[in-house]
Amino acid sequence: MTTIEACITRHAARQPDRLAIVCGSDRCTYADLQARIEARAAGLQDVALPGALPSLRLPVPQQCCSPAPIVPLRAAPTTDFFCTYFALHRLGLVAAPLERDMPEEAFRRVAAGLAAHHCPPGTADVLYTTGTTGRSKGVMVSHRAIMADAENLIAGQGFSPDTVFVVPGPLNHIGSLSKVYPVMLLGATLVIVDGLKDVDAFFSAFGNADGPRQRKYATFLVPASIRILLQLAPGRIAALADRLDFLETGAAAMAQADMETLCRLLPHTRLYNTYASTETGIICTHNFNLPSPPGPSPGCLGRPMPRSSVSITDMGLIACKGDTLMTGYVGEPERTAQVLRDGVLYTSDLGTIDADGRLHLRGRVDDVINVGGYKVAPTEVEDAAMSHPSVADCICTATGHRITGMALKLLVVTPPGETLDKRALARYLSDRLEAFKVPMLYEQVDSIRRTFNGKIDRKHYALSL
Repeated sequence: MTTIEACITRHAARQPDRLAIVCGSDRCTYADLQARIEARAAGLQDVALPGALPSLRLPVPQQCCSPAPIVPLRAAPTTDFFCTYFALHRLGLVAAPLERDMPEEAFRRVAAGLAAHHCPPGTADVLYTTGTTGRSKGVMVSHRAIMADAENLIAGQGFSPDTVFVVPGPLNHIGSLSKVYPVMLLGATLVIVDGLKDVDAFFSAFGNADGPRQRKYATFLVPASIRILLQLAPGRIAALADRLDFLETGAAAMAQADMETLCRLLPHTRLYNTYASTETGIICTHNFNLPSPPGPSPGCLGRPMPRSSVSITDMGLIACKGDTLMTGYVGEPERTAQVLRDGVLYTSDLGTIDADGRLHLRGRVDDVINVGGYKVAPTEVEDAAMSHPSVADCICTATGHRITGMALKLLVVTPPGETLDKRALARYLSDRLEAFKVPMLYEQVDSIRRTFNGKIDRKHYALSL
């Protein structure tokens, strides 16, 4: 089976001077990357991995036939991280990228837990979920799934050898890490940016790999990051209109108002909304910057890509099949069996499939709020609220009510200097939603708590009820 590491070796031989990774002033060609991976792999066989448990040594298993030990590492936005990540795979070890700013005590605790487990042959990574609806889980991802993810993205979004992909997100999460796969498979170029803390650095990245041949820039941004850029720098986004080949979003719901604004600023850019998760891999994608329906529809996630398929269960839940699925949860066979059975991954996402085979997301079954017998998906309320000019961010939550048992409450962040007009917002929502979906209570707050990848931290608000 071909691996991403084998692709890197091939590119180093065929196009050694081609840029592989750009990270600040570090411009690493494929020949450089291959040499650095080989050097790192040789070193890792004899010494402890920096940042892991001091006592950890890295025994090299027999490739593809022995259970593989798991090696944790901090997912820093550097070329050095990728050299270590690929070197671990070369050695037949399993990489477990962890949040780079994880406190040392927490890192050691996770590393100690992983040391008690081995993964099945063929496992490449253990990736941790964000834990928005429960405790975080270690998901085993195989080399086969990585290659299938890469092939899905190439077919679904048009990655090419001339793609320059700007990665500003955390590299311990599938949203950003999965974009590394098609780039390395094709011999294209990665540009690594340290988040959006420095907006100038982010926009400058769309010129960092310019050269004699025409390059096609692309990027992945979660909806929360897109909203920040739309508020702070709409003109700079518009300036990328002739340079940005495509942009992908996912990991959380995106407001229709933001979709429409992005389409207006980037009229010729392919804008993809993707259905993916750590457990499922990359499944469906939809270019919402098209004149044909459904256009900028937040719930539309498009058709399955070649290595995947989807169906809807009798309960209305999305079920996925294909080569991108996880192997299971590390050390948790019973929990794995609850969601992965006979090659089908049963999610907690509510969805439908339209007559054209496009998947539409209706929210998560865990998030649905029962208001007097009516079922309300909070994302529908939030999307309607986000189209109001005085709503910069929001979350729809449940609160107790003496008659209905449960009522809807909307927490709202307004633009700087504005005060929330609760009655005006309620009237606005009444014109757009059924009566039972209009929140009863409203509260202005300074911010909405989100996870590192931009999802609303619903677990936090549920616990605070």
